[in-house]
Amino acid sequence: MKKEETARIGKAFRATAETKVNVELNIDGSGQTEIETGIGFFDHMLNLLASHGCFDLKIKAAGDLDVDGHHTVEDVGITLGQVLKEAVGDKAGIARYGSFFLPMDETLALVALDFSGRPLLVYDAGGPMTPMIGDYDTELTEEFLRALAVNAGLTLHVKLFYGTNSHHKVEAIFKGLGHALRVALTADPRVQGVMSTKGVL
Repeated sequence: MKKEETARIGKAFRATAETKVNVELNIDGSGQTEIETGIGFFDHMLNLLASHGCFDLKIKAAGDLDVDGHHTVEDVGITLGQVLKEAVGDKAGIARYGSFFLPMDETLALVALDFSGRPLLVYDAGGPMTPMIGDYDTELTEEFLRALAVNAGLTLHVKLFYGTNSHHKVEAIFKGLGHALRVALTADPRVQGVMSTKGVL
């Protein structure tokens, strides 16, 4: 697969009684974003994800934030996962695997992933975090990652080795995820078809 031959773009709209989420993704972008979820810190993290992944990403979400942020964060993860799966297509020519160690000041995180088609999240936050960062519930980081992995067909491992600042911990995860996705989605002209002896992913 050559980057110039196939536009790796996905779009999706998800509407439930709890949320309305619209997502547009261009894998081969330059990190341009338009993101509005109603949760300031979550917007910041999604901007970092796109910037470090070099994706163009638009997300507009309206959810029942009068309840809490759970439905909004999870449904953004679901919709982004669906869009990512659409944009990747048949996975021909991509590296498939990606991993990245991300140091964020005193924090160190590892994100490793595989576009395997076998959804799985292994998440090790290395201990408790501050419950809230601004209006963002830190427990929702795991919910976002699980929703993304399941809907994108990713095997996703996330581990925080150490750190003391919860902002830095979550930021390291999102930045590391962006870099790991960028590595996995890199087009390699030596890969004929998909990177699997099975011939299909």
